Amino acid sequence: MDEKNIEITITPTYSGCPAMKQMEDDVRKQMSEQGFENILIKMVYSPPWTTDWLSAEAKLKLQQYGIAPPEESTTDKSFLTGKHKQVTCPRCKSKNTVMISQFGSTACKALYQCKDCLEAFDYFKCI
Repeated sequence: MDEKNIEITITPTYSGCPAMKQMEDDVRKQMSEQGFENILIKMVYSPPWTTDWLSAEAKLKLQQYGIAPPEESTTDKSFLTGKHKQVTCPRCKSKNTVMISQFGSTACKALYQCKDCLEAFDYFKCI
């Protein structure tokens, strides 16, 4: 907009994401610290967010943080057949993993465990 005003658009991973208010507050705080005085944050639901929007860099950062990034695009619908996909452990890189729960620390993640290093980890679901 101009040097003191900014408009930011954010899209939740899903419409009921309970973290959106916190993310909005965090963005507003960061922009305020950068000198912006008028900060307009728009929540956009269409088009809906998809894991296909994650860049290779974002996926790498998730993995480095200990969250397994989505390995497929949203065209992967293995969950419809009841078969759980093999997910790579973000810690030891083993594919010898098992889903423990459909829901991890948030609804957009599933909880997996690595059978080799025995660590539990979140997997960012393909949505």
